[in-house]
Amino acid sequence: MSSENPGFLRRTWQALHRPSAKHSVFTLLLAGFVVALVVSDGFNSTLGLTNTTAFCTSCHTMKGNFEEYKKTIHYSSRSGVRAGCPDCHVPHNFASKIFRKLEAAQDVWGEITGVVDTPEKFEARRMKMATEEWERMKASGSATCRSCHDFDGMSLEKQGKTRYDKHMKAKADGQTCIDCHKGIAHKLPKEYHDPDEDE
Repeated sequence: MSSENPGFLRRTWQALHRPSAKHSVFTLLLAGFVVALVVSDGFNSTLGLTNTTAFCTSCHTMKGNFEEYKKTIHYSSRSGVRAGCPDCHVPHNFASKIFRKLEAAQDVWGEITGVVDTPEKFEARRMKMATEEWERMKASGSATCRSCHDFDGMSLEKQGKTRYDKHMKAKADGQTCIDCHKGIAHKLPKEYHDPDEDE
């Protein structure tokens, strides 16, 4: 067996160096690897660039949303922790992030084609867009919220009994952050009706 191995390795090495038209297979594989690295780096760089608050708020209709968000605790807090647009609106695991980025292309398209290119048009569609976002967050169990907020990490002393008890009841009932915290970083749509007000 050991005597066959050097022959196999030699034949493989020769096959990799054998010319294919102009270049050896080894050269083609090496070139393919380099191209894959460059494309991968470009893809990751683009993904990183589009995953910033600066990119999200570069459309002028998002500037209004940005002003709303700047008045919330997610922008300015006692501890200096700041949650930007991607922290809340883009899943953190890679596959879900890519899928969400593809979905978000329709938002960019809406800006380009004039569907939401003015504050008035944005307001007219706010309820629809908010509902879609709430449903997306609910479906993920508010995963982006929970990357910072964890029921098990909540402190009775720091929250106070009333808030703490509400959070523990929500946990026991299988609720998720967005069930109670709509409008936490943006103003609620005019059409929104809180079902808890009926109780």
